[in-house]
Amino acid sequence: MTDIVITESIDEDALKSVLAGFDIHYDPKLFLRHEDLCRAVADVPALIVRNNTQVNAEVLKHAKKLVAIGRLGVGLDNIDMETCKTRGIAVYPATGANTQSVVEYVIGSIFVLLRRAFFATPDVLAGEFPRAKWQGREVTGKRLGIVGFGAIGRSLGASASALGMEVVGYDPYLKAGDPAWSQPWGKVAALDLDTLLATSDVVSLHVPLTAETKDLIDRKALAKMKRGAILVNAARGGVANEKAVAEALRSGRLGGAAFDVFVEEPLSKEKAQVFADCPNLILTPHVGAGTAEANRRVSFMVAEKIRDHLGGK
Repeated sequence: MTDIVITESIDEDALKSVLAGFDIHYDPKLFLRHEDLCRAVADVPALIVRNNTQVNAEVLKHAKKLVAIGRLGVGLDNIDMETCKTRGIAVYPATGANTQSVVEYVIGSIFVLLRRAFFATPDVLAGEFPRAKWQGREVTGKRLGIVGFGAIGRSLGASASALGMEVVGYDPYLKAGDPAWSQPWGKVAALDLDTLLATSDVVSLHVPLTAETKDLIDRKALAKMKRGAILVNAARGGVANEKAVAEALRSGRLGGAAFDVFVEEPLSKEKAQVFADCPNLILTPHVGAGTAEANRRVSFMVAEKIRDHLGGK
């Protein structure tokens, strides 16, 4: 009988070493076939997924013997957590394992978007040398506003501070006197969202997608931002309104944006048209946490948690 179903890619070493001894059904494309997924989980105690697998009420209804879910990542919006709680199904995210990868993605995006010169390749290849056109801005001395001051936000703050950025944050779940605002690398000003948006040169989003955070950055929020500010969303699609951001880029209200996550994933050609002709824009396919090193850490962490929950073999 199958012990573990794995519906998306996992590091092969973690699969062979940590989960050796278990009967495993490993199909990295299983998430694409809903009916097959429902059949596959019918009698298994454990399931390992990434963000593409929708572990919704229907899937859980078929998974009658499920006791544990391993999430190769940290976001849990693709898992019906209420049903899991009701049924006593343990859910194990890879908390902290991909933090560094996300931080480096954000820092890299900030450099590219502020400096702008990295978009000059077509001009140079065309025999042009428009140096004034591609004059950018330095990172040092800019204010970084971090929306959501959890583990990733704090790690990002440490890296940004080391680069000479001023770091401020907004997090409604942290009181002003919370120790989290006093980091080893410096004290972080806890601001309300409007003040953060109005005073930050760069805004980076690090919140889950909930009813409260959906369209958190909409037209009204964008209108409050400093003209020419940079926006980075490596959190969840839907936290920033895609159409509103595109409009703000075209109008020059936003100085640049990086989106690694989208409301619809994969982003269809039709949906992608909302970003057509937007200047200083980076679009990536939800790979902010997707480095080789992070994949290995995430895979081993989740595999070990599932192994321990099942009692090992």
